[in-house]
Amino acid sequence: MKRIVSIALSTKKGTRKTPVESAEAVEDHGLLGDAHAGPGERQISFLAGEEISRASAGGLQVDFGDFAENVATEGVDWKTLPVGTRVGLGDRVVVEITKIGKECHRKCAIYYQAGDCIMPREGVFGKVVSGGAIRCGDRITIPAP
Repeated sequence: MKRIVSIALSTKKGTRKTPVESAEAVEDHGLLGDAHAGPGERQISFLAGEEISRASAGGLQVDFGDFAENVATEGVDWKTLPVGTRVGLGDRVVVEITKIGKECHRKCAIYYQAGDCIMPREGVFGKVVSGGAIRCGDRITIPAP
């Protein structure tokens, strides 16, 4: 089953995020209260929970939110979804994938705190097309190709 396992927010960019039980996704803005919210293609970020577990098993002391991801998931291989894919979160929220991976121009605080940052390689970013509440445990729907 594809589902949300963690939601995390931060008030500053380039820092670890704090896990929360739920959040409000705002159309063409992102998650209310998150530093990355606003216009643009990187309103919300996704990372497979399996990748966070793999980094932890590899020796990094990390948990949900430590790579500054907004939404960690179970059962989704984000890197295989083409840009433009629309993903459903819970009952109402729709996010369009806009970017796979990212370029880091310098090492951020996350890199120095965690010892690595997997977001440039594993992270996916999107734009909120339809807003609403999301909660940990919500299902994720992805249309068949």
